[in-house]
Amino acid sequence: MIRFRDVLKDRNFLFLWLAQVISNFGDRLNQMALVALIYQRSPGSAMALAKLISFTVIPVFLIGPIAGAWVDRLNRKHVMIISDVLRGILVLSIPLFIYLNQILVIYFIVFLTFSISRFFIPSKMAIIPELVSKDKLLVANTLSDTTHMIGNVLGLVVAGVIVNIRGIGAVGGFYIDAVTFFVSASLIAMIVQRGFIKEVRQDLKATGSALKSSIRKSIVSDIKDGLKYIAGYGKMRLIMSVFFLLLAGIGAISCVIIVFIQAAFGNATRDLGFLGMFLVGGLFLGTLFYGRFCQKADKKKVIFLSFVVSGIFIALFSIFVKEYPNIFTAGFIAALLGASISPIMISSNTITHETIPEEIRGRIFSSIEAVIHLAFLLFMFLAAYLSNYIDRFWILMGVGGVFSVCGIVGFLVWRFPLKGRTS
Repeated sequence: MIRFRDVLKDRNFLFLWLAQVISNFGDRLNQMALVALIYQRSPGSAMALAKLISFTVIPVFLIGPIAGAWVDRLNRKHVMIISDVLRGILVLSIPLFIYLNQILVIYFIVFLTFSISRFFIPSKMAIIPELVSKDKLLVANTLSDTTHMIGNVLGLVVAGVIVNIRGIGAVGGFYIDAVTFFVSASLIAMIVQRGFIKEVRQDLKATGSALKSSIRKSIVSDIKDGLKYIAGYGKMRLIMSVFFLLLAGIGAISCVIIVFIQAAFGNATRDLGFLGMFLVGGLFLGTLFYGRFCQKADKKKVIFLSFVVSGIFIALFSIFVKEYPNIFTAGFIAALLGASISPIMISSNTITHETIPEEIRGRIFSSIEAVIHLAFLLFMFLAAYLSNYIDRFWILMGVGGVFSVCGIVGFLVWRFPLKGRTS
């Protein structure tokens, strides 16, 4: 059985993994600082949070598809390095505009930062199969997701404290976030030690070629190819449906649950960060358990079961926070929720890696992200609007019910193996 240390022995993958642990730690500081900023300006408003989050999601549609096509033409390592450096510079400028009270400029910087992330994310996802052998893919994906878990746990815990420290606050969070991007870029630069100058020259040629192709609208053709591939393969249709449902649900509860927690516990970020720590801690432990003991499990059945269980825990979390607002009880349920969701992402990413060919991975991941983030954005605004007329508790209960019902239907309806092309 393949273990985590077997994958981490590969120094290239180790550098990628460490880089993302650090970068995601900074991202959570950024996230909590922005939440605190909105809470100060518009306390209790789910719609205000939705507007801010929309600036992080819109780049998926405007930049994502083009970025995915370019990623398939360029050296993915170099794309990640440049993306980290540019994002670090942008985040470093946010404190200046906080002092100048220019909230619209901050939103624009957030938009630019996440636009650049559209190049980084498909590059990271597409480069993993190049760094490890096929038999190690599941464990590698587990560790890749662990990158998010570790960074999120540390970031949420520290952020809840930082934004309440006089003299540091949100501004300190943005400074630390900028530093993490630069550290991440340095680690990624260590992945390949030979042939750097030659690779840069090749990338310059590839960039010129990609620019000419863009002018001839071949990028559009690449995007169509990615969507056509997804539509033509049974496994990819399943994965697209899974991601759409998951992101629609997360979008529906993303802003509502923040305001729900703030109202229940009476503060902007402290308890929010504490509960986020438990949620991500559960994601982390669930990821470890699944990667360690469930490598031979049927991935599709795992996905359906996880939806059923996660829906139940969403409902339990809502009930206990509303009726018995104890931070430790809520944290325990949040951890169980995180553990039940993690197998969905790991199984879906692994099926995608096993199904699609290397030369179009960037396009496939970008196409998937465009569709699922559209679901996130639409249901986020819908839930934020409905929260003006429907108790937030019932919105959360509704999402939990949909998750569980869809998981049960998946077990009853979906046939194994899937019909159609599978490779």
